[in-house]
Amino acid sequence: MKPHADVTGEATTLDKRTASLDDAIQAMAETRDFGKHTKLRRVLEALRRVLQQPGGAAVVQTRAQALEEAGLFQETDWASPEILVPSLVGPGLRSKDVDTVVMETTSELRMLAVARGDFPHPTLSAEDARQFLSQVLAMNLELLFTPPDEAERTQQGRTAQLIRDLFRYLADEIGYDSVLDKLVDEIWRILRQRPIQVDQVQSLIIRIATYRDDPDIDLSAMSGQGIDRLITSLFGTTEACREDPGVDVFRSRLEAMDTGGLQYEATGFARAMHDTGLVSPYHAELLRFLLHESDYLVGEALGLSDTGRNCLLRYRNLVHRLIEEAVHPETAQCIYGLALLLDRGILYEPPVVPALWRQLALHLAPAARERLTTVFGDQPTPEARLIAGVLSMLGQPLGVGQGDNPTCQSARALSMWAYNDPDYLLQMVVWAARDDEIIMHFEGQPISSKDSGTGVATTLPMDLDPVSLLVVPHLDRIYAEMGRRCAGRPGDPHRWVNPEFHGWWAARGFRINVDVETGNLIDLDEFLRQFHASYHPSYNGGQPLVHPQPAGVAVTDSAARYVGWHAITILRVVPDPQDEMRVYFYNPNNDSGQDWGDGVVVSTAGNGERFGEASLPFDQFASRLYIFHVDPLERGEPEKVPAEDVARIIGHIERSWGADRLQPGTLQAAKAPQTPQA
Repeated sequence: MKPHADVTGEATTLDKRTASLDDAIQAMAETRDFGKHTKLRRVLEALRRVLQQPGGAAVVQTRAQALEEAGLFQETDWASPEILVPSLVGPGLRSKDVDTVVMETTSELRMLAVARGDFPHPTLSAEDARQFLSQVLAMNLELLFTPPDEAERTQQGRTAQLIRDLFRYLADEIGYDSVLDKLVDEIWRILRQRPIQVDQVQSLIIRIATYRDDPDIDLSAMSGQGIDRLITSLFGTTEACREDPGVDVFRSRLEAMDTGGLQYEATGFARAMHDTGLVSPYHAELLRFLLHESDYLVGEALGLSDTGRNCLLRYRNLVHRLIEEAVHPETAQCIYGLALLLDRGILYEPPVVPALWRQLALHLAPAARERLTTVFGDQPTPEARLIAGVLSMLGQPLGVGQGDNPTCQSARALSMWAYNDPDYLLQMVVWAARDDEIIMHFEGQPISSKDSGTGVATTLPMDLDPVSLLVVPHLDRIYAEMGRRCAGRPGDPHRWVNPEFHGWWAARGFRINVDVETGNLIDLDEFLRQFHASYHPSYNGGQPLVHPQPAGVAVTDSAARYVGWHAITILRVVPDPQDEMRVYFYNPNNDSGQDWGDGVVVSTAGNGERFGEASLPFDQFASRLYIFHVDPLERGEPEKVPAEDVARIIGHIERSWGADRLQPGTLQAAKAPQTPQA
């Protein structure tokens, strides 16, 4: 099969890799059965290289019959597709072994070829293949549109994105009808966390909307609960844009409305925005129009509280300029950030208003302009994109995500500053965007992001919001340099790095339960008692947490196996609506709702969480904690923590990430009675 050539006469990367795959398939087909295993490595490598290219899944699908007949699946778990189990597909795709992932992916594409009638399989009907794929999609919804989590990035690297591309392709080809209701539930679960970046969710809603409009598809058997709210939030929020008429038609309709009609439009958009966390491009057009009508209607369109309305009226000129510069149909999502920013009342903090005026007048460095244009395009301008990103981050400090990058420390810092010190965040943005350099100090000595070596990320992060896109590369290098300056010191460098990197409010007292040299767990009883005494209201004198505190957790997968260390922020510790003590925390890892195994499932809604918070019962959170900061002058009452509570937490640790790290007798020591300290 001859590869297709592009208009320049040179074969594209996909064409070249497809040609290599065809050669490998042919070589395996021409080899006798007893020798096919000698050709397997070449075929698997060719498949992997094709699947990593855009359009690669379609290429493999069209060759599914040739691959099976050549003997790819011979004497493997995938040899008989009619007996394959849908529930085993997910674990196969999440395997650390790349060959297993490639085989599983190719098997799913074979199923798709059978389902579409392209491959009349002797042992599997098209209907059975379609049903199989529908079950696979339903059981692995998170692979359809959520980015890879910490475990996947650590274990699978680039292969994690290959799996996402596969699931999108499968869903596009066989449709969403069998999984639509579950899919909508999953979208709502993500939206309840109120992420800043919603492009993937919006893309999926567009796909669903297109799918529902197809007259050949019968949706009568589906409840569709919540689907309409999602679709209309973007495309038909109010009467004036119900049929998605386009921005120009919508604008002409606004011009013909009286005050009552405009108020109806304004409240409709605000209601949908606060309901879903999504903003329609029509909302941006309305808000720009209302600037010339009345501030009352602007407040209505933003859905402001009394605090927000007061901020709008007090700082009217600034808010108008922010809307004029930042709010466009392409950046409509920042309207939600602006509304929450005003409701937070942070404009009353003296440095914030002049800092935002400075942001409006900022001249971007060529490097910053190029990065923003590369990722977001040139409409609107890079300056507008950045201001829109600033509004989103200041309004949604817990919506900052690290993307598919190992930069949880930098994402946590941005979130913490937006939450706790917004004018410092704005200063960071100026340094990164205007100067293409950030200078921070470590123990009195300056560190320049230009002069520092490489950071934790090996490539330049691109899948980030506008602020993170510019600031994170600088922070990442500085964070790594701070770590290098701690080389040779005993213990964990975060003891010194965290307070210098995040801010003065990060407590200087430091506790860790892992011996850095050996990786073994140490002083668990003391560690857990001190955590109770510092954060649990029953043992710290009822003192609520004043400032968010950096902490580190040992991330585990759904089988409770250790994955890696991860930076989070402890936000508050209070009883939940069921009166169970919970730790509410910020996780920069895009989707906080994760199953960490042994019954430890992180909650993002339904247990008193505010938008963007994750939470766990106190014991469960403590069982994954390995680093926290304390005020050394606030001792609390560690001796009053019951021994059985400590033992229960150690049990969780013993059954998960600490299985191979515990010293003999740790659990027994925790059960021993404690002698009260003076």
